[in-house]
Amino acid sequence: MDEIPVAQREVNPDKKMARIPSNIILIFSAGLIFLVAIWFFWGNNTQTANQNNSQPVITTNNPLSNTDIEEQNTNVAIDEVKQEPTPEHILGHLPYPEAKVEELKNITSDGRIRLKSKAAEKFQQMQEDARRQGILLTSLSGFRTIAEQEYLFFEIKAQRQQDASTRAEVSAPPGYSEHHTGYAIDIGDGNSPATNLETSFDQTAAYQWLSRNASRYSFELSFPKDNLQGISYEPWHWRYVGDSSSLETFYKVHQLTTNLQK
Repeated sequence: MDEIPVAQREVNPDKKMARIPSNIILIFSAGLIFLVAIWFFWGNNTQTANQNNSQPVITTNNPLSNTDIEEQNTNVAIDEVKQEPTPEHILGHLPYPEAKVEELKNITSDGRIRLKSKAAEKFQQMQEDARRQGILLTSLSGFRTIAEQEYLFFEIKAQRQQDASTRAEVSAPPGYSEHHTGYAIDIGDGNSPATNLETSFDQTAAYQWLSRNASRYSFELSFPKDNLQGISYEPWHWRYVGDSSSLETFYKVHQLTTNLQK
């Protein structure tokens, strides 16, 4: 049998190799497309899953979580604390509690006039210091019960045929007098008794001395001229503001006067 010529043996392999790459290319291309499609869909699904995981889950039955509700309740509580209640008042007078009997101390020998212990001590010290300078500070009225104030307001109002507003300019309704606290005192001049409980008291040596020195003993004038509470000028009416309790009791008036300005 004759052998195939060398030249012919070299050409035939080339023809076979020329047909093989075209088939491989088709198979390779199809596989590549398949892989790209898988990668594309897998990548989109992964991204969507990550986005869903990063968003909070909110159910329609409970739109607020327990934490949200607690924060809302906390904020409401804080707002309520910030909003201080406006003190109730009647005809310009603030309500005051009645001091307990055991908190009071006599400032007169007959025991008729009493103040809370700290206020009593400071008044007696002020009275003694004034006396050394020739000034006689007399105590006209101190602590009053609500029952006593009821008589002073309603009975005197009827006797003088005053309406409530007019009476309130010179006397507080029961439950609304600074005298209930045991910190307030009406002061007169022992050398000029005719000026007791009169606006002319501000012309006496006693009043002039008080104007200069009362603050050293923690006393201040309660109702100066043109006060915003609308209460008549009372140069004889002073109050003790020398401790935390008295400051808290009386300085609520600043809130009232602020409201009156609005």
